[in-house]
Amino acid sequence: MKLLFDHHLSPSLVARLADLFPDSDHVWNLKLHDVPDTDIWRYARAHGFTVISKDADFVEISMELGFPPKLLWLNIDNWKTAEIEDLIRSNFAQIAELPKTQARGILALYRKRYV
Repeated sequence: MKLLFDHHLSPSLVARLADLFPDSDHVWNLKLHDVPDTDIWRYARAHGFTVISKDADFVEISMELGFPPKLLWLNIDNWKTAEIEDLIRSNFAQIAELPKTQARGILALYRKRYV
């Protein structure tokens, strides 16, 4: 499974999570950071990515355009990159199941953040 990180997430997450999600990429690396979200969706579809975002617009796009691609939606506020990495790592088993299901296009992850 390879993830396509949107522009609201740190590009460093690609390297930080490469052990779990090899061949993942970030919209900045692909020069997609200034294109409409629907173009990112279509790119992910054409290249076999799962979109990962904390932008609720992608939920709407998924409902409108369908899947693939699947969407990993991080329902979070302004978290540090390390906190986001931990959220993804701690939910790896659930994330890994997303591509295998035909009935589900979106997996929402959230957790209360204790400061």
